[in-house]
Amino acid sequence: MNLENNSEEIDHDDLDWAIETLKSIKAQIQRAVVGQDEVIQQVLTALVAGGNILVEGFPGLGKTLLVKSLAKTFGGNFSRIQFTPDLMPADVMGHAFFDMKTQEFTVRKGPVFTNLLLADEINRAPAKTQSALLEVMQEHQVTIEGESYSVADPFLVMATQNPLEQEGTYPLPEAQLDRFLLKIEIYYPEESEEVHMVKQVTKGASTDKLQTDFIETILSVDDILKLQSISSQVSIDDQVVEYAVRIARATRDTGSIATGAGPRAGISLVRAARAFALLENRKFVTPDDVKFMALPVLRHRISLTPEVEIEGRSCDDVLKTMIQNIPAPRQ
Repeated sequence: MNLENNSEEIDHDDLDWAIETLKSIKAQIQRAVVGQDEVIQQVLTALVAGGNILVEGFPGLGKTLLVKSLAKTFGGNFSRIQFTPDLMPADVMGHAFFDMKTQEFTVRKGPVFTNLLLADEINRAPAKTQSALLEVMQEHQVTIEGESYSVADPFLVMATQNPLEQEGTYPLPEAQLDRFLLKIEIYYPEESEEVHMVKQVTKGASTDKLQTDFIETILSVDDILKLQSISSQVSIDDQVVEYAVRIARATRDTGSIATGAGPRAGISLVRAARAFALLENRKFVTPDDVKFMALPVLRHRISLTPEVEIEGRSCDDVLKTMIQNIPAPRQ
């Protein structure tokens, strides 16, 4: 199987630039975020693929710090919305109001008009407010009082949420979940990483705040767009594309899964695999790239049957078993 077809050839200088740039971004993020290498890699994958990210984990595991650290590395606009039960859609998108001075209606744009939007603890707000992000996540535009307003490129939503078992959380609507390219799960760090983190935070500090002040801004908005353009040129063989589609379609035919993933899952899997291959210093996608990205691409797009949930099996458990039974193309 020829793995290096079905795409424009990436310029050698562009490939070298992309590889060095991604290494630099990762190094900057690691100055603030201790450990979590796989999580950082997945976040960068979504950035390069131009997709929205949902980061889930218990409080105190560095979800917000991770997103803020990434935002600090590039010179675009950054906005943060703290989602709460009383947050209204207009607080997110903006609204029209009557200006007494001009005697005209004026639009006040909300915090979504930015390059990188941190939707912090998104599942603390009810579904109506969560769904306010649907249009801008998919279409990169906002409709206010019947008028459409575009947001600048690049535009990414990086949302954090607490596990649904936590008090005061609401499940995200399925339509909105499908707009996230990846769902990334953060777990407790290893003991050695936690010791290092405690030393780093408590050294000469009177608070437990993890700082991002020392992270350098090394990218421009145009650099992000260039990375995304290079990623779209990463070669992927037709057989690998078919493999990605088979994985997505298998979620609809697996008895343990009540609701399978839609066609957007296959598209997202190919996009993510291309970006991940670039992070791995390659200009072509392998079946292993698809397999590695399958869990973060699919875990939020499926729901398990009640029987499987009672058994205590997770979406990742079911997906891993399913993927093992799908033959990959021979390299």
